[in-house]
Amino acid sequence: MRYATSGTEETQTDTLQGVVVQPTQASEVSIALLWAQENAIDVAVKGGGHSTAGTSSSDGGLVIDLSRMNGVTVDTTQKTITAQGGATWKEVDEAGAAQGLAAVGGTVNHTGVGGLTLGGGYGWLSGEYGLTIDNLLSATVVLADGRIVTASKSQNEDLFWGLRGAGYNFGVVVDFTYQAYDQKEPVFSGLLGYTPDKLEEVMGALNESLAQPDSRLGAMCFFALAPDGSGPMIMVIGFFNGSREEGESKFAGFTALQPIVNTLDMIPYSLVNTLQNPQATYGDRKAFKGIFYQPPLDPLFARTIFNDFMVKIQSDPDLAASAIILEFTDMRKICEVPLSSTAFASRNIYQNGIVHLRWTDATKDLEHRAWAREAQAKWKAELDAAIKDGDESSVPQYINYAEPGDSVVSNIYGENIDRLRDVKIKYDPNNVFHKMHPISTSK
Repeated sequence: MRYATSGTEETQTDTLQGVVVQPTQASEVSIALLWAQENAIDVAVKGGGHSTAGTSSSDGGLVIDLSRMNGVTVDTTQKTITAQGGATWKEVDEAGAAQGLAAVGGTVNHTGVGGLTLGGGYGWLSGEYGLTIDNLLSATVVLADGRIVTASKSQNEDLFWGLRGAGYNFGVVVDFTYQAYDQKEPVFSGLLGYTPDKLEEVMGALNESLAQPDSRLGAMCFFALAPDGSGPMIMVIGFFNGSREEGESKFAGFTALQPIVNTLDMIPYSLVNTLQNPQATYGDRKAFKGIFYQPPLDPLFARTIFNDFMVKIQSDPDLAASAIILEFTDMRKICEVPLSSTAFASRNIYQNGIVHLRWTDATKDLEHRAWAREAQAKWKAELDAAIKDGDESSVPQYINYAEPGDSVVSNIYGENIDRLRDVKIKYDPNNVFHKMHPISTSK
């Protein structure tokens, strides 16, 4: 079995694993881990398989593919949802919707619950309820020594702390239990599409959504080519967890700009997490670069980025499926949680985004990835200039948008690193789990 685009950013190679196991229960994961260590074999864990940096595959090693452990159960009394480590958010969304509940999950529903959760987890409900990890109640973890343990606020508390923001480093999580919330009513959401001349005005409306925040409101902006091939387009996914009347009022500034596409409507919450799926399918070759900005986003800078990006992707038809994605999230609930409460280090006002190049020609790997790094560097320079008073203690990088080896990622764990080393030494002293932003055991 070969996983597409599983090479690392720097080597540009596809990796062919030696063995793939598909366990159906935690004890089988334990056996696989012990066998790999006894035979000095590298281990990778595959949940949803969304990694573009090789973290869910291993060159000649063992891949523990959790896709057969994808069950989801709902407790309507406690309002909790428990998902196995191989589940995707599609299963979670649909199981919750059947009971009038929703959990804070990803914005692409075929994303695995494991990867998104262990790195923090932003979703459309984050403005109201915080990150996915802020709503994680417990996890069942298979450790490197084969033990199967529960991590929660009352059991293995140090492991539970580390899982929430640096969880790739400590074991294989075979199930997650989340707090869920009533979501019986549909939400106001859909796509808005604009011609390039509206860019500055669209940025103004997006900036205003953060300047006048509402925890129920969110948006994502895409710089991309129109699906019908007609040329460059600015797309916005709008979200409001409320009535049609309120939603129309909240997005009045956007609809006044006369979008050429407007699908805003009352739809089930579970459907919102499918809107971005066409932009995030499996396969092909990819560069996935996290970008971060301090709001308000300068429309002139956005124009420069948009123009440069369009020159790039229109120069090669093979890049037609590429996009720059910008998120506009009310961060207040996320920032309420003390930095020391979880391992997640980037609780701040900075907004997240992605430079996402996609192509098929392997001979263009170096060229396209180099361009993506250059684009990422421009965003970093803009952010550095915007950070007031030289505040270098903040960590703007969202770990799930930061590929291992990125030069931009210099301090992914911030002030939590010393405590994380202690947790790493206790639960994984031999560094079995090292694929995604590994924690060194030496100080």
